[in-house]
Amino acid sequence: MEFMGSSYDGDYKNGRMEGMGDYTIPTHTRYVGEMKDGMFHGKGVLHFPNGSKYEGTWEKGISKQGKYTFSDGLEYKETDWDYCNGKDRRFYSERCNGLKPAGESQFTDRDPPRLIPDGCYDSGDGFYDPNTRVIKDYDGNFLRNADDEEHEWIVRTCRKSWDEFIGHYPRSSTLEK
Repeated sequence: MEFMGSSYDGDYKNGRMEGMGDYTIPTHTRYVGEMKDGMFHGKGVLHFPNGSKYEGTWEKGISKQGKYTFSDGLEYKETDWDYCNGKDRRFYSERCNGLKPAGESQFTDRDPPRLIPDGCYDSGDGFYDPNTRVIKDYDGNFLRNADDEEHEWIVRTCRKSWDEFIGHYPRSSTLEK
């Protein structure tokens, strides 16, 4: 387990993880809860590096029921989900704390937003460098390599560290008047 970058601190039975334990995988996702025969079994919580978590009940390593909570405290609902739909596009923090005054923009749920390193994009769970195609978490730890599909999505939709003028370019004759 240690050779693969995982770690476990907890109870064992017959050389297998069993009982209460704290299991961390190489991406720094942590499971804290009950184990049986080396698998998640019973009640437990997955803590993700971005601060979100999944609290669930597990059977032989498979989640049978649970709830996902985003890092900002928003709880996902499978039914009656009204966050970020066509009618209401506010960030969760804007729903909780109200909108900013006219003329002040909020670009992310986090205000002020994270400073993006030069040449990179904010992929939502870390920073993406399109030259290396590597996504690192906000602390600089490796998360994953982006495949072509994820690369295209990030470049098309995510915030980047540089500004581009994308508005109207007036004709020079208009400027002279």
